[in-house]
Amino acid sequence: MPKKRGLTASLMCEYQLCAQGYERIAGIDEAGRGTWAGPVAAAAVCLPLNERKLAKLLRGVRDSKMMTPQERDAMVDVVKDVVQAWGIGAASNVEIDTLGIVPATKLAMTRALDTMNQQFPDCQPQALFLDGLIWPERVEVPQVSIIDGDARSLSIAAASVLAKVWRDERMIELDAEYPQYGFAIHKGYGTAKHARALRLYGPCPLHRLTFKPVREIAASGAWS
Repeated sequence: MPKKRGLTASLMCEYQLCAQGYERIAGIDEAGRGTWAGPVAAAAVCLPLNERKLAKLLRGVRDSKMMTPQERDAMVDVVKDVVQAWGIGAASNVEIDTLGIVPATKLAMTRALDTMNQQFPDCQPQALFLDGLIWPERVEVPQVSIIDGDARSLSIAAASVLAKVWRDERMIELDAEYPQYGFAIHKGYGTAKHARALRLYGPCPLHRLTFKPVREIAASGAWS
């Protein structure tokens, strides 16, 4: 039986860490890790955990994949207004092909944290909440890896909304440059429409050439 998810992600993990003396917790999440084209994006968010009405103010914020595009669009500015600090970063498809998807995802996360720290220098995080990821490269800040984090942590869920909306908007913009692929519709994910376009037109400069479906089509030269 599928697991039921609440309409708003929980703050239990945040409050448990607050009880240990941590006041500024940055939730981090990514979007676009499994797509065939475009960047991988990440966002970092610090919530005002002393705000008693926090859950009410961010009502409806949860795993961005469980939200409709309309729900995400409606909440993205709310999240930015409510949180103490936020930042967004990305790694390009070229960086993904060069580094590999996991290192490139961590690069996007690093850029999101750096952006947040630059925009909000008075809100340096004391701990990081990660969505099931281990990040040994950032040992200077204590980390908590939370399985299903975007459902169990409101900090991670808020970050997932910012990352998803930013990336979707970027793919819609890029659709104007490469309209034959349908990026505005599938955002670079491996849909049947995307596969048909790849076979017909071949990869474009946005495609991740190291990803198997793209690599196989590129190697076949079927569109030539």
